[in-house]
Formats: sequence, structure tokens, C-alpha cells
Amino acid sequence: MKVTLLGAGAWGTAMAVQAARHLHAEDVCLWSRNAEQLQAIAKSGENHLYLPGIPLPKNLLLESDFAAAVKRLGSDDLLVIATPMSGLAQTMALVLQVAQHPLNIIWLCKGLEPATALLPHQVVERENHLHGRGLKHAFGALSGPSFAREVGAGMPCALTVASTSEQLCKSVQAAFHHDNMRVYSSDDLVGVELGGAVKNVLAIAAGIGDGLKLGLNARAAVLTRGLAEMMRLVKAAGGKSETCMGLTGVGDLILTATGDLSRNRRVGLELAAGKSLDQILSSLGHVAEGVLCAAAVGDLAKRLNVDMPITAVIGEVLAAKLTPKEALKKLMGRDPKMEV
Repeated sequence: MKVTLLGAGAWGTAMAVQAARHLHAEDVCLWSRNAEQLQAIAKSGENHLYLPGIPLPKNLLLESDFAAAVKRLGSDDLLVIATPMSGLAQTMALVLQVAQHPLNIIWLCKGLEPATALLPHQVVERENHLHGRGLKHAFGALSGPSFAREVGAGMPCALTVASTSEQLCKSVQAAFHHDNMRVYSSDDLVGVELGGAVKNVLAIAAGIGDGLKLGLNARAAVLTRGLAEMMRLVKAAGGKSETCMGLTGVGDLILTATGDLSRNRRVGLELAAGKSLDQILSSLGHVAEGVLCAAAVGDLAKRLNVDMPITAVIGEVLAAKLTPKEALKKLMGRDPKMEV
């Protein structure tokens, strides 16, 4: 079995390492559009830019030729799109134009397309309609509570692959379910993808609360009521609300809202400290998906008539319409209601 990962950021690199632990390293290809980055990786044996300190397998195939990275795969192999959400549409369009036969394709990105509020699989469906040329590719998402550095270091982790294709799920498990990583399967793409989007917004909320020193009671309230918002949205969007109680919902929420490696939590902490969003993002060095998709999640909630007060105020804070303290006051001033 061969695996190609498109995107040599932290997450793509970590998953390439994970696949190479089980497969022959030369059967795993890591693609980057940046040839200089790949030369530096080949020379040092590490991705110093995105995942320093994690040694890469010596025989890992590094490729800057996009067509070559895709065309090396057969129909039983696996293509992994490891770009941020902002790069999914363009990358998928290029894959579909290059592909010569049906492929097994998964994506690792979490979030919604900002301009359209489309979920990743809906973006993929759109691009497939435009560029698919009639080939019947199998599509799916791989998500769950996972920091790239810990995965790269081989620490225990559990993820979920979501697809309507049972064979694709088995291919993903064959590539990544080994050593200290478990990969579960699901047929609920909507639930898995929305969980991965909403939890990033809620992590910003948790970071704001911790930054304002509101206490552990407040954090528990944010996570619990935020989870309720997530479940309402998933159900309204056609997913299974119970998916939110699994790895890609509550599991990823706990990690992202409380873990020190979380970029979205860091955004919340620094907003609470009075920094502007521009200042925070310029110093972050990596993508914080919650910032990019907060407004889109709010738009989707309005479209589906779903009440999401925590998500809504975070959108207002990110748009500089509310300060963190004003957002707290707005949330705490809401009328009492039953917990459902």
C-alpha cells in the first residue's frame, strides 16, 4: 500500500511519520510546493519549520512535483490532503484534474469554508462536480483529538475516519491504525466535520475565560453548554447528535480547549490579555482555524435557525464588535431556561 500526503505542515508531516512506522518508508510520500523546504528536510532529517525535534524516516519520499505525487498512487492506495481548510478547494481541484483513475481520498482539515459556510465534504463535492471527469473517487475525513507534535513523537492517540465508503475506512485504518494510534470508523461525515469546526470556536471561548481568570467552574460551563450548541447544529445539519459525544466532538473539544499546544486556546488567552487579533495572528506562525471559521459557523447556525449564543459572541469578539468582558456580560445576562 502506498500513501501520499499533500501538505508538509506539522500535521501532514506527523501523519507521514505515523504511516511510515508501519508501511515501508519509501511507500510514503510527503509533498510540498516548496522545494527548498523539502531540501532542508532531506538534509536535516526533520521538518524544522513546522515540526522541529521529530526525526523523519530516512527513506521517506519527498516530492515537490504535484502530478508525480498523485500519479504514483493506484486505486487501492491512499491520498491524504493535509492542507488547512483554506487550501482544500484548490488542492482537490488539482487532484481531480491530475487523477487518471479512481482514488481513495481523505482530508485532515477542520473548519468551514469561510465564504460559503460549506463543510469540507461539501467543498469536495462541489469541486468533484466541476473537475471530477466522471471518476468515482472515494472520499472521507480523518479527525479527532490530536496535536501534531504528540503524534509525531509516537504518543498514544485515537482518531475517527468518516466516510460512506467502508473500503476507504479500511484503507485509512490499514495506513494509520498501528503502534500507539487507534483509528475508529464512522459514516457520519456531517457530525465528524462539524464537531471539528465548532470545537475550535469553543476553544477560543475557553481561552478567553481562562485569560480573564474566570475559574474552572466557568470553563466547565463553557465546554458543557458549547457541546450542547455543537449537538444542536449537527442534528439540524443532518448529522447524528450522538457523534458529538465521541472523539471528534467532546474528545477534540476537551483537547483543544484545555491543551497548552492549542492555537485556538492561545488566541482566546491573548484576546483576554487585550491584544488585537492582528497582533495575535502575526505572532502565531500557524493557522488557527477557529478564527477563520467562526463567522461561517454563525452563518450556518442562522441559516438552520439554531441557537448558539457562545459561538455568536465569539464571532462578535473576533470581529471587534465586543470586548471579551462585554461578551461575558452578554452571555451571563441571558434569560434563564431549561437545560435540554
